[in-house]
Amino acid sequence: MPSSPQQVTELLTAWSSGDQAARDRLVPLVYDELHRLAHKYMKREAPGHTLQTSALVNEAFVKLVDQRNVRWQNRAHFFAIAAQVMRRILVDHARGRQAAKRGAGVHPVSFDDGLYVSEKRNAEVVAVHEALEQLAKFDQRKGQVVELRFFGGLSIDETAQVLGVSPGTVMRDWTLAKAWLLREISPPISEG
Repeated sequence: MPSSPQQVTELLTAWSSGDQAARDRLVPLVYDELHRLAHKYMKREAPGHTLQTSALVNEAFVKLVDQRNVRWQNRAHFFAIAAQVMRRILVDHARGRQAAKRGAGVHPVSFDDGLYVSEKRNAEVVAVHEALEQLAKFDQRKGQVVELRFFGGLSIDETAQVLGVSPGTVMRDWTLAKAWLLREISPPISEG
């Protein structure tokens, strides 16, 4: 049975107050949405990526559960943090694969290591992450809007609610941030 945003918010609030039973009741209510979010991330990855959707969900959930002193505001806040966690897991994974290709350190061999993942794709993931970090340095709210909308899959209204701004402000920030990021990660056009 689908859960309501209010039900999820109530369980998050109870969990923030130390109610571990609330966390246990929350898991089945948010798992499908976390899986959908992870699937959305993984669709952007190269075919044959060594990190599977379920593994991304599980690793993200472990990190979310390990959060200390988080005062979950509502469902949108939870999924915004989940989006950040998933993005960081994928960036760390891409950086690790790049380092391994350069011979830095030893990595354990897993079942999926036989699958080829493009070094170029790993570089793209890191480039998008770095561009987003640069955007957030000079306009933190625009960086948050991109993270919540693109990576978190939140609607304009949900993003506005999390950030405490109007939906119109989110739309303006979203438009400007997308244009800025596209310019930053696009290869330079040669004159000639």
